[in-house]
Order: sequence, then C-alpha cells, then structure tokens
Amino acid sequence: MMRKLVLVFLVALPLVGCSSWRERVGNFNPIESLTPYHLEIPQGNVVTQEQVSALKPGMSTAQVRFLLGTPLIVDPFHSNRWDYAYSLKKGGDILEQRHITVLFESDRLVRIEGDVVAAPAKPAEAAQPAEPAPAAEAAEAAKP
Repeated sequence: MMRKLVLVFLVALPLVGCSSWRERVGNFNPIESLTPYHLEIPQGNVVTQEQVSALKPGMSTAQVRFLLGTPLIVDPFHSNRWDYAYSLKKGGDILEQRHITVLFESDRLVRIEGDVVAAPAKPAEAAQPAEPAPAAEAAEAAKP
C-alpha cells in the first residue's frame, strides 16, 4: 500500500508542477522554444566563381573535369552537355542553389551557362600617354 502511495506521489508531483508553470511565469514556456538542431546538407557539386573563371574556351573534357569535378548529370542523349547542380539546405529551407551547364563540341569547351558565369576577359591596359620629348618641352618653355 505504501509503495503504491509513493508511486502515485512521484507521478503526480511533476504533473502538478507543469500545470502551475503558466501561473508563475506567464505565457513563456522554455520547453516550447526548444527546437531540434538541423544540419546543413550540401548536395551536388560545389562550383565556385574561381573555378568557372579558370575555364577557357577550347579546353578538353579532361581539363574541365579536373577543374570542376565529375558532373552531377551527364545526359546519355547529349554527351556534349554536362550539368553541375548544387543546393544547400538547412532545416528543409534552401539556403543556396546553383546550376551550371558546360557545353562541348568535338570534346572541346564551347560555352558555359548558368548561375555562376565565366568572368569577362580582362581589358588591355590603357595606353599610357607618351612622355613629351625634351625638345618639345624646351620649345614650349621658350614661347612667350
């Protein structure tokens, strides 16, 4: 009998404390604010702007594979097209998503399409104005 009474007391005590929680603290309940930890889940090929900028037209498929890695999607009907897809999810929400398509003709890189684009070619340095000849400077100084 005593054992049953102690068992009922041990079960009822935590329940009594939970029922009066809102009366003591108000509407805040720290238990409800707890959420499970969600991992960041990267999927696919991580292709950075630096990697894409290193690609040059005319590169072989082996060179492109070396720079970007094995493509995520190789269409058996279009072997001249490689697709690199990447997404980063955390807790079911997509934080980042990219898609890059690399196109070949005769096993040579022709074009890059997608979210990360090849950097434009650097413009040639602007021509520096030539230094004036010493004779021209002397003639300018001699003018009244």
